[in-house]
Amino acid sequence: MKGRLIALDHLSGVEAAALMVDGRLEDLFLDPDGPRPGAIYRAIADRPMKGQGGMFLRTPDGTVFLRQVKGLSPGQPLLVQVTGHAEPGKALPVTTKLLFKSRYAIVTPEAPGLNISRQIRDDDRRDELLAIAHAEMDGVEMGLILRSSCLEADDDEIAEDIHAMVDLATAVLGDAEGAEPEKLTEGDGPHTLAWREWTDPADVDANEGSFIDHGVLDALDTLQEAQAPLSGGASMFIEPTRALVAVDVNTGNDTSPAAGMKANMAAARDLPRQLRLRGLGGQVVLDLAPMPKKDRRQFETTLRAAFRACTVETTLVGWTGLGHYELQRKRDRVALSEVM
Repeated sequence: MKGRLIALDHLSGVEAAALMVDGRLEDLFLDPDGPRPGAIYRAIADRPMKGQGGMFLRTPDGTVFLRQVKGLSPGQPLLVQVTGHAEPGKALPVTTKLLFKSRYAIVTPEAPGLNISRQIRDDDRRDELLAIAHAEMDGVEMGLILRSSCLEADDDEIAEDIHAMVDLATAVLGDAEGAEPEKLTEGDGPHTLAWREWTDPADVDANEGSFIDHGVLDALDTLQEAQAPLSGGASMFIEPTRALVAVDVNTGNDTSPAAGMKANMAAARDLPRQLRLRGLGGQVVLDLAPMPKKDRRQFETTLRAAFRACTVETTLVGWTGLGHYELQRKRDRVALSEVM
């Protein structure tokens, strides 16, 4: 099937959303078993972790971990937001820098100022959006970011979105004090995330069984295998361990002098999608196919371009002494293996 299609369904009894582009699975949102990223708590400071620059906090859903806690005392209440998923055996990561994010607007209580996405380059449209921002944020002591989805959006819908996020932020900030921990927002589920993040025009199928009808389940079955096929008969094996995610790139039956470079370039282009769909983050180490050192720059350029288009925050670290390539990726999605 050509074009973009969003399928809203359930997987193993929990909410799920899939984005198909020209018949290929491009993105996937799954509902975690624990707290969702974006959930906001009034937490109570518990005990510091000496040497790690952080503190454990109490919430209704268990212990969470906050870094950079200068000036924070045990027993003190504070607002925190879940930033991602916890590694096995570790506390959930949180931050005090709250974001109230919707389809068109992001309200930032800790960062004042009105900002327009850099992806919107039309000066006239930027002026129109700035006028909307000034009108809706008049007298509001919070910051605002208008997202790239505002480019083609209806002005009234943008204004309504800003107003809703300001109201939510005001309500949450007004509930900061209290002796007991409390969950103040749930965080967005997969269907809401699909509406919020997949803003390009697309057909939407919200019928039960849409994952079967559009081949999503078949694609997910393939993702449960470590091997991911690449063009030209090459492949890469993606295997998460407790410490890191190992990616091994192989040339397959191609024995030509350029086989290694071709396999590595194909892996660079598809790696963000594979990690995104599998819900993998943390440290990622690439064991690439053999290629001359002079070709490393071209590989890095391709890899950087591929991750630039990915919505998951990723830091490209660089080469190791053994010739591996390392990157660090935010854990903001539930692992597919935990749901399937």
